[in-house]
Amino acid sequence: MKTTFAGAINLGLRRALEDDTKVVLMGEDIGRLGGVFRVTDTLQKDFGHHRVIDTPLAESGIIGTAFGMALRGLRPVCEIQFDGFVYPAFDQIVCQVAKIHYRTQGKVVAPITIRIPFGGGIGSVEHHSESPEAYFAHTAGLRVVSPSNPADAYLMMRQAVALDDPVIYFEPKRRYRDRDDVDFDALDRDGGLPLDMARVCTSGEDATVVAYGGTVATALTAADIAAAEGHSLEVIDLRSLSPIDFDTIEASVRRTGRLIITHEAPVFGGLGAEIAARITERCFYQLEAPVMRVGGFDIPYPPAKLEKHHLPDPDRILAAVDRTLAA
Repeated sequence: MKTTFAGAINLGLRRALEDDTKVVLMGEDIGRLGGVFRVTDTLQKDFGHHRVIDTPLAESGIIGTAFGMALRGLRPVCEIQFDGFVYPAFDQIVCQVAKIHYRTQGKVVAPITIRIPFGGGIGSVEHHSESPEAYFAHTAGLRVVSPSNPADAYLMMRQAVALDDPVIYFEPKRRYRDRDDVDFDALDRDGGLPLDMARVCTSGEDATVVAYGGTVATALTAADIAAAEGHSLEVIDLRSLSPIDFDTIEASVRRTGRLIITHEAPVFGGLGAEIAARITERCFYQLEAPVMRVGGFDIPYPPAKLEKHHLPDPDRILAAVDRTLAA
């Protein structure tokens, strides 16, 4: 069926609620309103106020309550309304949710999925266009994922809710209205890719481009432009940000000899730095040029009228391709 990115998440949540009575949804305005982006539309009407819970405006309270629920056997799925609102809950996530399994030597699990709309590109005001994924990927005990298309949005939500591990599920908000044909029943039947595996979106020979979330579509556009100019780019959708599927990236770079990594977050201290370091270690003798990174600038997220200059675009990715091919 033809569906939007947001609609695919909605269906993933709906089927999770149908499959397991221990699954509950929590968040600000997710019930009657259906969420700011309408991702949870109609779910409270169909499953009731006790399964789809409108919470107070208190992110630390949302995660703290979900943590207690998880300890009592429930499987909460929490929505943080916007990326910049997650910081009040940071202590709960990194000090409690992430550590309970290790602290109890595996005796206690925290099957919590935390949904966070993230990234820019929608003209939002301050605190509504952040990219905080590196904070959470740095924290042992958390799985961190980000789908880039409707099929993965559905599949990865289903997989995340079913896991006993806590999962930070980053949703690129500028892709919410992207549409695609998805066979949801086939995904349920066949299982799809494992949650922690990257996907090779397009095959290429001249350079590898790694992206995730909202920048995957940007990288694919850059690959199309490069093809018209006679260059062949292999685009990899990372999907999982922690753990990272370094094997898929390594196999690609061993063939292409060049690597460009793009993400919306600032380049300094971003996930691109970790990927660059690991691939340099693994593919030192195969690399024909230094690994390039294309990301946001090292500034607070700019006003909406300037965000197009801040976010990676096909031209900036292709400029990095030109530099690596000239090396």
